[in-house]
Amino acid sequence: MAHPNDRVYSEEHEWVVAEGDTAIIGISHFAQDQLGEVVYVDLPSVGDEVIAGETFGEIESVKSVSELYSPVSGEIVEVNEALGDSPETVNADPHGEGWMIKVKMEDASQVDGLMSAEEYDEFVAQG
Repeated sequence: MAHPNDRVYSEEHEWVVAEGDTAIIGISHFAQDQLGEVVYVDLPSVGDEVIAGETFGEIESVKSVSELYSPVSGEIVEVNEALGDSPETVNADPHGEGWMIKVKMEDASQVDGLMSAEEYDEFVAQG
């Protein structure tokens, strides 16, 4: 499955869509597929700070619990509250309605260090 090319990806399988200085962050189709059925998502609160490469929450599936890593640094300006009631949205639409947080980036150039969709597809193919 080719991942959408309107975003960039981290080695931890998060994606970023940059809109000005705001980053919308979620997990890739590959990541949700590896997790299996998502049953719970633990996300931070609006106003919390995130640091690139550090955890911002957890995602729990019927198989395991995995940490979520922020690809960028900044302040959380929005959280996808709908995932609290419907965590399975991450499986159904990981690149759309399954987004997790929006971050006002401290340095928008951080997205330049992330992988294109093509690079990410090659990365996951290498296992």
